[in-house]
Parts: sequence; structure tokens; C-alpha cells
Amino acid sequence: MTFSARARCLLFALPLVFACSTACFAQAPAKALAGASPAAPSTVPGMPPVADPANLYSETAAAKLSPAVANDLPRVYVPHIQSNDVYVIDPATFKVVDKFKVGLNPQHVVPSWDLRTLWVANNAENTTKGSLTPIDPRTGKPGKPIAVEDPYNMYFSPDGKSAIIVAEAMKRLDFRDPVTMELQYSIDVPQCGGINHADFAIDGRFAIFTCEFAGIVAKIDLVNRKVLGYTQVIQPGRPIKIVKGPDGQDQEICTTWKGMPQDIRASPDGKLFYVADMMADGVHVVDGETFRQVGFIETGKGTHGLYPSRDGKKLYVANRGSNKIHGPPKAKGGVSVIDFATRKVEANWPIPGGGSPDMGNVSADGKWLWLSGRYDNVVYVFDTSNGAVKIIPVGKEPHGLTVWPQPGRYSLGHTGNLR
Repeated sequence: MTFSARARCLLFALPLVFACSTACFAQAPAKALAGASPAAPSTVPGMPPVADPANLYSETAAAKLSPAVANDLPRVYVPHIQSNDVYVIDPATFKVVDKFKVGLNPQHVVPSWDLRTLWVANNAENTTKGSLTPIDPRTGKPGKPIAVEDPYNMYFSPDGKSAIIVAEAMKRLDFRDPVTMELQYSIDVPQCGGINHADFAIDGRFAIFTCEFAGIVAKIDLVNRKVLGYTQVIQPGRPIKIVKGPDGQDQEICTTWKGMPQDIRASPDGKLFYVADMMADGVHVVDGETFRQVGFIETGKGTHGLYPSRDGKKLYVANRGSNKIHGPPKAKGGVSVIDFATRKVEANWPIPGGGSPDMGNVSADGKWLWLSGRYDNVVYVFDTSNGAVKIIPVGKEPHGLTVWPQPGRYSLGHTGNLR
């Protein structure tokens, strides 16, 4: 999809909730409450219980591989938007060991809710030829593709009953049978231009999706199947305007600038959502319940992908090195490491000679961060102990690679949002 960004902010027709004043962004991170651990939240029916309310990533620790993946091949699957294929890398040797053709414009490789299938989302930009290609993780081989309209990205409902196809061009979420991909129902998200990435409430009640081309995020009620509202993410220091919100309270919008929100991940306690913004060069922090922005963390140019460490203490941030959708090779890309407890960057890992790190995930043992090099036709493998990087040549324009297997009980989608 092509898009020409304009330096402006938008007012919206549907009910909106906007960010709090940028003055409040300087607040100190909330301190943990002393005393007893928080009680486990009541989850939506069918969703696995929350094992640790203080750390929703507790079940994705290095030692917690599900029995379901015991016989799966250790592999890294790399989709290429322009060459319409997937390269397969052996993580033990860091070498490409296989490659196969898939559908048009493969964007992401997505683990299924039950961890038994890896789906290649081929969104076939500007055509009606979208499809999903299944990969058997036990053999690493593809199966017969299923025709699906505009699958830019793919998630799963927390109860596992639906695959959520992110139909970016349609501004729509299509809920489908997670095996057959038969359509169940859809939720239109009309204000969410460039809907693409998401993360879910700790109890499964709602999800927050990013709207790349509108500079906003959308909150979706998964129980009542409706849009709850939108909020604009604002970079500190940008001009703002006070408006009267739908709740009668004064709220703020940016009047001259529009961000480009990308990946999104929940904090370990599920209260906050971290939103990467490729135009703001940093990460917005949004309170999930109030749906208001409460902070901003500057990282690096072209902030794009977000990946929690295996111990749930760090957030790895891929900075693509460019604010452009189609960026240059050898840009000033790298990785920033945010400490969840302090909400501060504790390390920056540049790529020697430049690069364009995009999407990926952390190895099962937590020792490696794998990221596609979107405009350099490579894959980067960062040593999470010191930031040293290995570079593996691959195909043309790699995007949402996945590392497999990964620890966890079930997958919420994307390149491995497991819990």
C-alpha cells in the first residue's frame, strides 16, 4: 500500500479519547505497591488463566516450552515482500537451509493460537489475491494456501476461537475460524487508516490496534464486538489544541503533526501499552483502562518493532533508521533496550555500517534477538548480553520473521505474541 504522509493532525467524527497534556509525560514511573501480590484477573471465558498478574510474560520464560512444540524444528522463517518467498534459517548455524514460494507480498509469519501452525500472511497489496500459507513447524514445509482478503497481519482472540485478520486496506478486522478461515464476523474500524499491529488486555476484554496512517490507536471491545474509541499519540513538544471531549472534559490534540504508530506491546502488569512510532522516533506509553497517553520514551530514528525479553524485564525496540515507509539501506538503524521498571532506555545497540531492523522476535533461550533488515535484504541477530550483531544475507525486502519454537502456552499472533 502506498501512502503520502502529510504533516497535519486530524479531528475525527467518531468518539475519541485523547492523550493527556505533554506536561504529564515527565512523571516518574509508578512504584510497585508494597505487600501482597495483585490478585489474578478474571479472564474472558475460554481464555487460559493469568499465571502471574504482575508479569503476563511469565509463561514465556526460557524454560517454558509447551509440550505442543516438543517435536518442532528450531528454525527462523523470513518472509520477503518483493520476492514472494520465505527463507528458512537454522539458528544453530545461522545459515539459510531452505526456501519456498508463497503468495503475493508475504508480510508476517504468525504462530497459531494452538502453536501447531505457522501462517504466512500474504496480503497481495492492491489486488484481490490475498492468502494465508500454512507451514508445518514439525517439518518446516508449506501447505496449501487459503484465499483470504487482505491479510496484512494476523492475531488470535484470547479464547482461541477466532483468527483476527487485519485487513489493512479495508480498515477492518475479520474474525475467522482459526483452522478453516471461514468468516465469522467483522468489525469495521473506519478511522483507523493503516490498521496493522495490536496487543491485548491482560484479561482478554479488549485489544488496542495501531493506525499507522492516521497517527492514532484504536481500542476494540472484544466481548461486545465494537470500537470503544480512538486516541491520538502525541510527541512531546508538538503544538496542541484544547478541545471538548465526548465526556465533557477538556482534551488535547496535536494541530500540526501526525505520528506513525507501529508495533505495540503491553507492560508486564498489563496496565500500560507501549506504542512504537516511526515518525516520533520513540515509544508512547498509553494507559489501557483510561486510554490516555501517560508518557513518551525517546529511542532512535524510525522506531518500529517491540519485543519483551524472556524474563519480562526488558523491551527490545527496533529502530529502522528512517522515518520513511520505503527507507534507504544502510540507515542509522539499531536497537534500544527499555527497562520496564524505570521506563528508561538502558542501552543502545547500533548496527556497524548502518541498517534497517524491522520485525522479528527473541530466541527461545532469550540469548538472541532476530530482526529482519527491511531495506538491506539481510537478517540481524543481536546478542542480548552485549548487543553484538551477526548479519545473514537473505531475499528481497524481508519483513515479519518469526523464530520458532518460542516458549508460551498459546499465541495471540503477530510474529510471536505468546503468553
